[in-house]
Formats: sequence, C-alpha cells, structure tokens
Amino acid sequence: MEKINKRSLVCLIVLLAIVFVPSQVLAQPFPIPSFEFEMGEGDSPDDLALTLQIIILLSILSLAPSLLILTTSFTRVVIVLSFVRNALATQQMPPNQVLIGLALFLTFFIMSPIWGQVYEEAWVPYQEEEISQDEAVENALEPIREFMYTQTREDDLALFIDYAEVDNPQTIDEVPTHIIIPAFVISELKTAFQIGFLIFIPFLIIDMIIASTLMSMGMLMLPPVMISLPFKILLFVLVDGWYLITRSLLISFG
Repeated sequence: MEKINKRSLVCLIVLLAIVFVPSQVLAQPFPIPSFEFEMGEGDSPDDLALTLQIIILLSILSLAPSLLILTTSFTRVVIVLSFVRNALATQQMPPNQVLIGLALFLTFFIMSPIWGQVYEEAWVPYQEEEISQDEAVENALEPIREFMYTQTREDDLALFIDYAEVDNPQTIDEVPTHIIIPAFVISELKTAFQIGFLIFIPFLIIDMIIASTLMSMGMLMLPPVMISLPFKILLFVLVDGWYLITRSLLISFG
C-alpha cells in the first residue's frame, strides 16, 4: 500500500511539472556541473610554498571563532552576562542569541582601539607595500599581545612560564604568544567569576528574605523562587541593572 502511494505521488509530481512548466524550458538541455581535482608535480618549490600558505590560511580561518573568543574581551563579557541571567533566575530570558549578540557588540566596542591600531600599523603599510608580510604579522600581534598582557595576572603568567621552562622574561617582548594566550584566558575566567559573585549577592539576599518569610507564614508548599522572581526583576529594573553591568564591564577593561 505504501509503495502504491509513493508511486502515485511521483506520478502526480511529474504530471504537474509537465502541465505547468513551459515546453520551451523542458526542451532546453539542463547543464550538469562537473568538478575536477588534480594532484601533480609542481614546476618549482614556490608552488609548494604557495600551497602550504593556502592550507595554513584556511586553518587560521577555521580557528577564527576561537581566536575571537580567547584573545579578546568576549570571554569575560559573555560569562558576566550569563551570571546576570542565572542570578535573576529568569530561565532563558534574555535568550542566548541576545546575550551572545550583546557580548559581541560590547567586544567590538572594547577592542575597537586595539583593532584600529592593528589596521593603521599593520594592514595599511602592508597594502601600500611598505612592509613585508612577516613585519605586518608582528605589527598586528603587538597591540593584541599588549592588551592581553595588561589583563593577565602575574601568577597566571608565571604558571605557564615555569611549566614551559622559559627563562624569566624581563619585558613583554620576551614572553611568547603561546604563553600569553592561556594565561590571559584563565585570568579572564577568574575576573568574570569574581564579578559574577558580586552580582549574585543582592539576589541571594532577596531569596533568603522571601524564603524565611514564607516559612514563618507556614507556606512551605509555595516555591520561594516563584515569589522572589518579581522582586528581583523589580530591583534590577529600579537600579538600572543593564547600565550598571555594562558600565562595570567597560571599567574593568580600563
């Protein structure tokens, strides 16, 4: 029975195509695309170098989201915004798309001076052929490394320096980039959790007051979260919570 229904459906589709599609379209040949992939010997070592550069570039592009998250202010911002939502206990309000979008635009705002410096000192001279590609990469990394270094704690940086068995650096230029990045990430996590702890305190006090009030009234079956939620939202709105949170994040990167 199912086979008969499938055949009937196919016949109906073909019939509709014949009736409604103009005959001129059906009469024209339909081009079938073809793809070719060839591997052969290169004429010179430069061909191999160009191929490796393309592969490296594609690998970097695939890692671009990770680089955006781990070398900018995005980590701290998105974690603090998540703490705000959890402290309010509003479940999925604001939605994840809103929090991530806000975190991205705050990241663009915070990182705009650094990215502007990268553009002026690396991209523009490279486009005008004033510097080489290696010099452009070094000039682009310098402001980003300086930003990460200023936001990294000495203990976190010393942890990776000792583990990598690197000589004690005297300046930022002597610290390898592969050491600054993980030290910066764990410093950002610690800072974000510290801010999140401070955010939770006033909402925790409201939960404790509501819970003790309900217990004294003998209303043990009524969930305290249901009663405290409107009061937490009201408090957050009265103190202009989003303004305070955004201001605190901007000041923390100052």
